[in-house]
Amino acid sequence: MRQDDDTRKVGTGLGRRQFFRALGGGTAAAAAAVASVPLTPTEAKAYDPGNAETRSRYRETDHVKAFYRTNGYETLKK
Repeated sequence: MRQDDDTRKVGTGLGRRQFFRALGGGTAAAAAAVASVPLTPTEAKAYDPGNAETRSRYRETDHVKAFYRTNGYETLKK
């Protein structure tokens, strides 16, 4: 009994054992709630990105050229 009294926090009224017991009960309730939801398959829909999202976004700007020059990628060119 003394061990339970030491682990119990003042003011909360919930000791370590009571906390884990409550946690287990909550987990079981959550699992039961998930299991009770019927799983109905939905039809998949294709996403059309349109012309704006299929174009190339890579641009060789001055910043990109400076990055390649700084890291020595220009020396790798043949």
